[in-house]
Amino acid sequence: MLRRRPGRDAVFATALCGALAAYNNLVGRQPWHKTWYPVTNLGATGAVLAAAAASGLTATDLGLRHDKLLGGLQAGFRPAATLAAGWLVLAAVPATRPALADKRITGLTWREVAYQITIRIPVGTVLWEEAAFRGALQASLRRVMPGPAAIAVTSGVFGVWHIRPTIDALRINQVAASRRAALGSVTAALAGSAAAGVLLSWLRERSGSLAAPVLLHLTANCGAALAARSVASSWPSSGRRVTITGTGK
Repeated sequence: MLRRRPGRDAVFATALCGALAAYNNLVGRQPWHKTWYPVTNLGATGAVLAAAAASGLTATDLGLRHDKLLGGLQAGFRPAATLAAGWLVLAAVPATRPALADKRITGLTWREVAYQITIRIPVGTVLWEEAAFRGALQASLRRVMPGPAAIAVTSGVFGVWHIRPTIDALRINQVAASRRAALGSVTAALAGSAAAGVLLSWLRERSGSLAAPVLLHLTANCGAALAARSVASSWPSSGRRVTITGTGK
């Protein structure tokens, strides 16, 4: 059960909101973070969970109870399977393949993609983001506001988290011809990320475990990478090598 200390709990939740909003948009820009992405984010995962525990949040609050693991996996299986089927359809239908034309992936070799889906994405992205957002932030906010409001704020910060990665993706893929177009794309990505955050937070609440959003998040990011690389030969520019930087993906 969440133990409430209104003043201290509000300070912790506010500080965590600010830290997460800044982390991916400021720290993620640094060359050393791009080089040491999985290691740095794994350390950040440990730090945020330790801070959450020190603030009074328990394993139950954070969605880390072992006896909830199976239920969490079961709750996440159906949406993850549906999303996986969606990636297959996008890759299989020629008319939808251009939606997968992300040069951050299509320029990689299969060996590099294997590294992405086995280490970089699971450790550096999914574990870190789920522990931080659906774990520590959502639980800390629930101590000071109703559940729906906590989900809304968590998801809003999750949207802000994706501003810099979206700008990087637009630059690499050269899809925004003007500042107005770039602003529109970033706004749309922020809204889309926030909406995805609502679904992930809802799964976390429904299952009582981080396993559910982790499974769906893994399917989203790893599925996107696999689908994009599998159809890389469908467009002439796929041979151009582009290294993924700290995109949060």
